[in-house]
Amino acid sequence: MSWNITFISEQELTDHVRATIQKYGDKLESFDLKRFNKNIVDPVKLIFDKTVYRATWEETISNEIFRQRDKANNNDIGYFHQRIFQYINHCHVPANGEEGGWDVIYENPDGIKLPDGAVVHKVYVEMKNKHNTMNSAATGKTFIKMQNQLLKDDDCACFLVEAIAKKSQNIKWEPSVDKQKVGHKLIRRVSMDKFYALVTGQEDAFYQLCMVLPQIIQNVVETEGENLVPHDTVVEELKEIARESSIESKDLAFAMAIYMLGFSSYKGFCSMLDSRTIKEIQFNERISIYAKQILKNCYTADDEQCDE
Repeated sequence: MSWNITFISEQELTDHVRATIQKYGDKLESFDLKRFNKNIVDPVKLIFDKTVYRATWEETISNEIFRQRDKANNNDIGYFHQRIFQYINHCHVPANGEEGGWDVIYENPDGIKLPDGAVVHKVYVEMKNKHNTMNSAATGKTFIKMQNQLLKDDDCACFLVEAIAKKSQNIKWEPSVDKQKVGHKLIRRVSMDKFYALVTGQEDAFYQLCMVLPQIIQNVVETEGENLVPHDTVVEELKEIARESSIESKDLAFAMAIYMLGFSSYKGFCSMLDSRTIKEIQFNERISIYAKQILKNCYTADDEQCDE
């Protein structure tokens, strides 16, 4: 594809996308049943989801795996949003925890004009993925950090930059700190598109980036090949457990296999197992073997209290 972006090169963006994908690390590893149930899934929720959304078991399990992966990916996308500014003129990305812990520092000797007409030569940035990710304590801490920076440097502004803001904006930030509304004209709340516009001088710079990003990601994934394609085996393992059961209904047999992930020590489910075996299941050891054992016998065993 032709490259018309002037504030970052195609190679720089490709390198940055590759680095971001590599940050996914073990989240790209395949899910087997043990990993799937590492934190113990909620079997009842899975069964509700499957039925209410009229999904197949394959879709339901796939969605849960996606949820588990996605839960850990926000920091990696934060890396993408922050570290890309190392390639943009006049921007500096400090090492973690250094230089005051700011995410990005933008410095322009020609001056940086703010919407209210004020001119400064440096902007310190705290970056967030989404507008609603800070609680009141974090909000107060961030605002105080920005106040302190202004006290140390009277030729700067401080920005809270949000990748996903409520709207496109560059406004005075006026949060509530200790139940008091506070604000300063040099402490601002800025959407990602407005920050790109400020540092590049191009109003649609963020739009330009977004338009080429899908193809760049696709190119990197294709180049990296099989290393980036997980081969999850959870559904196959659960089907194998269900096949070993004495339950005629395939759907109920699969549901029982799901129940084993969270309820293996509960009365009724655990009646065929001794306490040592139950503990091993709870620590995700040999779960398939013991689940099969329960499913073979759970309808014929006496309903007795499980061992403590």
